[in-house]
Order: sequence, then C-alpha cells, then structure tokens
Amino acid sequence: MQFQASRRDFVKAIGLGVASIAVGGCEGNLLSRAGGAGAGEKPNLLFVLVDDMGWADLPCYGSEFHETPNIDRLAMQAVRFTDAYAAGAVCSPTRASILAGQYPARVGITDFIPGHPRPWSKLRVPENRLQLPLESVTIAEALKKQGYSTGYIGKWHLGGGETFVPQNQGFDMVLTGGRNRNDKRVTTFTDTAVHFLEANRDKPFFLFLSHHTVHIPLEAPQDLVEKYRNKPKAPHGVNNPAYAAMVEHLDNSMGRLVRKLDELDLTRRTVVIFFSDNGGLRQRFDGKGEIVASNAPLRDEKGTLYEGGIRVPLIVRWPGVVKPGVCNIPVTSVDFYPTILDLAGAKADPHHALDGTSIVGLIMRTGRFRRDAIFWHYPHYHHSTPAGAIREGDWKLIEFFEDGSLELYNLRDDISEKNNLAGRMPEKASRLQRRLAAWRKSVDAKMPTPNPDYDPAKADQWGKRQRRKS
Repeated sequence: MQFQASRRDFVKAIGLGVASIAVGGCEGNLLSRAGGAGAGEKPNLLFVLVDDMGWADLPCYGSEFHETPNIDRLAMQAVRFTDAYAAGAVCSPTRASILAGQYPARVGITDFIPGHPRPWSKLRVPENRLQLPLESVTIAEALKKQGYSTGYIGKWHLGGGETFVPQNQGFDMVLTGGRNRNDKRVTTFTDTAVHFLEANRDKPFFLFLSHHTVHIPLEAPQDLVEKYRNKPKAPHGVNNPAYAAMVEHLDNSMGRLVRKLDELDLTRRTVVIFFSDNGGLRQRFDGKGEIVASNAPLRDEKGTLYEGGIRVPLIVRWPGVVKPGVCNIPVTSVDFYPTILDLAGAKADPHHALDGTSIVGLIMRTGRFRRDAIFWHYPHYHHSTPAGAIREGDWKLIEFFEDGSLELYNLRDDISEKNNLAGRMPEKASRLQRRLAAWRKSVDAKMPTPNPDYDPAKADQWGKRQRRKS
C-alpha cells in the first residue's frame, strides 16, 4: 500500500470512492488471529484523541507539507478510514458522543462547553448542557465492570468542579487540564501515558489519551518550527510552519507510545484507535489571527457541517487480528462505544441507549455492519449558522435553520460540496429532510427559536461566554 501518492492522485482516488477498495468497502483480507490476543483474552485499548486535527493534516491522508512518519507507519499497519466522522462540529459534543455512545443531541451537549452566544442573531439557540451527566454510563464504567484498568489523560472539556470530572465517570487514573503550553502538555501527557502502560502491562487496560494539540494557539518546539520555515513549501495547502511543527510534535508523541507497546510486548494485545474530535480549524471564529491550515479538498472547517468540519482521520490497529487496509464505509464517533464493548466481549447496559453501530465486523471484514444513515445536529452559531445534516450512502443533505434552506450533495462525485443538487432533485432533498426531522424527534433534539432581540446590524457580533457550571 502506497501512502506517498501525489495530492492530485489522492483526491482522485477519494473522489472515486477509493477505486482499489474491494467489494464491501474495505480493502484487506479476513480476520486472522495468529499472534493476536489469545482465546478469551481481553485486548488492551488505547484511544488517542487529537484536538482539531483536520482530515488532510496527515501525509497518509494527502498532506504534502507535514511530516508524520510514526502515524503514517501506524496507518500502514491498520485499517485507515476515509469516511470517518466526528458526531460534532466542535469538541465537547464529539467527546460526549465517544464516552456515552450517544448522539450529542441525545446527551444535550450540542456545542463546545461553555459555548459562545450571538445575542442579536436571527435565532436564539437552545441551551447547551455544560457537563456530561453523571447518569450517563460511560464506556469507562462499562469496561471497569469487565475488569479493565482505566485511565484518562489530557483535555476533558465535559464539565468541571469537583463533580463532573473523569474520576466520577469511570476512570481510575486521571491527569487533565493544566496551563502549560501546548507543546509541554503533549510531553507531560505522553510521559504519564507511558507510565500508565508500564503500570498496567499485566492486566487489561483502557487508556484514553486526549491531546490539546493541534488546537490553537500555535505552539511547538522552536527547532521544529525552524525546520518547516526552511522547508520548501508544498504546491497545495497553507504550509504554516508552526502548525506543521505542532503536527510533527504530536507524531513524536505517537511514536513514543507505539514504541513503548513494542518494548512491553503489548503490541499484539492492544487495539490502538487514532481519531480527531472535529474537522480542522482554518482560522479563529472571529476571523482574527493567521490562517492555520486547510481541509482541502474538503469544504470549510471546524464549526460547520460541511465535510471540512466533521470528516476526520480514523486509524484502527490490532496487529495479528485486523489486516491492514483502507475502508470507505461511513462511520461516526458514536460507533466507538459499541465497538469497544464488542472488542472487550462485553454487553451494553440495557438502561443506557446506544446510538452507534459496532464497526468490528467492518474492520474484520465479517460483513456484519448494517446502517444506512448518519446524523448531525448543530443548532449553534460558529463558523456557520445553526444547521442539521444527514448522510445516507453517497448523499448528504444540510438543512440551515435560519431560513430552512437545503443543500444536497453527492459526495462520491463531489467531495468538495461545490454542486448543490437540492434544486434539481427536490424529491430526494425533501425525503432526506423529513428523515432528518424524524431523527431529531427520536433523540429529543432541541431546536433554535426566533430571537426577539434580533438586530440585523449586530447579528454577527459575539456576546460574553457563559460561565461553566460545576
């Protein structure tokens, strides 16, 4: 498998649905357990979540400027998903969807915490829950019942105080927050992750490593920044030296973890999942500051329901069990919870509704994967106006709540979402809109309402952020 193809070849392959993919959507052979976890042995689980990493940030996804040899090597040993989605266009909703296994609309966390209002906008957005509710049965709590040691390291962003913290959501060992610079936090978090691996080498573990990187502010080791300042610029993309240095610094962290798994003889007993919480950030929400990165060929950025805001990298590795390959079947972050339960041989709590579908049958090519649509609900202002979306097969519909306008795209033919087909295919657009509305009702999604304080002259102005509630 060759990951160093030109960006033109890469985009062409993606636009064609990845021509090399075999029937069923995933390239590679059937499950082979030789050398993997033994019969009845529970695999270790290492989940690495990156903050704001765009779909096109990695060379294995088409970047021609960034250098990530460790992640690219991981991808060559894994199943790399081309059509993986964050359930939210910003961080907190996606994080909630991973830990609770539910769509953000069902959890009630539909914006980043604490959110940022526009007091004079056309719509008054619904209230955003400011913490992951304690009654949610998190994936960590489910795994603890299966004898797993659990650890959470890094950014939380799902509540705070003394109550709404990882320690009260099923995690044994916790290191979060900190006011250090991004680059120092990456190092500190990785050091702690390495210690966790060493301490739990002889029992099943679930480690959730949640980086602050590559979220702004742009901060990275100066030697790496200078490296990219002096590096010839690629013909496509933004080529921001500081951002590229952050990406490589993150890659160094990933390399340390993978090497530690090798050193501890845990590689074939450990499932590694690498994911991003939303699409890449191009520029600050208020248009200030430098341009950070590009999600091209995807449209737009974090905070929108276009592909650039929600399509993200996903790499799943389990040597000796899952054969390497590329998969273009759409999956989403609500799928991780049932997938991890499957991997651990565990059953879901019957009182905790799960919205996702296990992708174990997908990554192992057993054919057990049935789902025909994915949904999004982002009733807030950010880099776009409040909207909802549905992807059904190759078709994607976006509904904008300010005026009820619809945009319909065929992602197989139009990955960049340039050709709105809603006007030419009104029946399909209407059918998908009705299905989206029915889904919203099923998860009790809260909708924006007309704003009595609407002022067109000030509609784009931001107000004061809410205070977090503990």
